[in-house]
Amino acid sequence: MEKIKNFIKKEAVFSIAALAAAISAIFVPPSKNYIGYINFSVLGLLFALMCVVKGLSRLNVLNKTAELLIKKTGSLRSLAIVLWVLCFISAMLITNDVALITFVPLAAALLQTVHKEKYIIPTIVLQTVAANLGSMLTPMGNPQNLYIYEHYGLSIGEFFALTLPCTVLGFVLLLIASFIMIKNDTLNVSVEKTSIKGGKMLVLYCILGVLCLLSVLKKVDYRITVLAVFISLVITDRPALLGIDWFLLLTFVMFFIFVGNLAATENIKNFISGIINGRECIFAILISQVISNVPCAAMLSGFTDNYRALLLGCDVGGLGTLVASLASLISYRLYTAECENADKKTYLLCFTAVNVIFLIPLTILALVIL
Repeated sequence: MEKIKNFIKKEAVFSIAALAAAISAIFVPPSKNYIGYINFSVLGLLFALMCVVKGLSRLNVLNKTAELLIKKTGSLRSLAIVLWVLCFISAMLITNDVALITFVPLAAALLQTVHKEKYIIPTIVLQTVAANLGSMLTPMGNPQNLYIYEHYGLSIGEFFALTLPCTVLGFVLLLIASFIMIKNDTLNVSVEKTSIKGGKMLVLYCILGVLCLLSVLKKVDYRITVLAVFISLVITDRPALLGIDWFLLLTFVMFFIFVGNLAATENIKNFISGIINGRECIFAILISQVISNVPCAAMLSGFTDNYRALLLGCDVGGLGTLVASLASLISYRLYTAECENADKKTYLLCFTAVNVIFLIPLTILALVIL
């Protein structure tokens, strides 16, 4: 029983999704129609991207990049800016959660080394906001973006036209917040030298990464990419294959089943569609605060064709509460794990205040765009 409780606590979103799918299956019994609910291109591309990112991370590519940039910093503020810029930019390519897993521990270690512990919380909060905002720019930046991009068959131009304004505003707000929250104390930062591993493996992962990008741009069939990534990792790097977040993929499957069953019930579909029609952006922001933006995107997509409002609502909705974005939960866990005297209450207060302050202008901009 204790193992079950720990599993539910660790994989809360998957557990909720599985329960929702199971309940919906009572009213719409399992059949071959369930296969039609699942968007295999989304699952395939998400799987391939996670594998490539996991592999590059194992080769120290991200850590080496951080080392080179941090060597150029000479003040506390510039260090904090570099740390969140790393999250902001890398999240566009490797997803927000991977960016935070890579760079939040680095921030905590550096600030403890230079005895600036009181700036750990504001720096990590800025990193978290930066990862969520940077990830909204590209289809591969976060799972909900990739899902909406594939589900509605968007072009890359349509996508950028929607996400670029909010990303730019987010970057400007982060710069302003850095000057308000972080002092400009002089620092002499030294970082542990790292080296990129495996030259041949790096070439392989770069090729697989390009293949993933071509599939996202709809230049290569996603099935070719998935097959190439799977076979390559089975032969050369099985730990990377085993180390990806399989429960995220299963979470999507569960929500596909849940939403598919709801949509198959005409009365429920019409009721939900009627409520959110014309209010998709606001509903996406509000629902994300409770169940997070990834499942929110999967859920609402079954009841609206307004991809513009859903995309902006789910991305902006990643700001706000700690559960609004799974990446934010990851940051919180990393903070408590990396800092011996972690002040959870102060972290939550700082996180919530900063996120709400960012959420207001970005919500207004999203509504103006729409």
